[in-house]
Amino acid sequence: MAGAKLVVLYPYPQNVDVFERLHREHAPMVNENNMKDITKFVATKVVATADGSALPFYRIAELHFPSLEALQASASSTSAQKVVAHAVSIS
Repeated sequence: MAGAKLVVLYPYPQNVDVFERLHREHAPMVNENNMKDITKFVATKVVATADGSALPFYRIAELHFPSLEALQASASSTSAQKVVAHAVSIS
């Protein structure tokens, strides 16, 4: 079966400095200990749009798994739920 990817879109924060500090604390939480079977984690900062319009998102996180079943099993774990809750709290 093909791999699966969870994409997290962070809105533009009210306070960039506070968000960046919290994000630096958050990113290391996305690991094999907390997100079982994760194969890749990509964190992207959106810096511009092609037409120069306002940024629709500030950051994008991509969490890769070997299958949808692996993603679902990982996301339902207690440790992953803490990571998700932290991501929501910094949004």
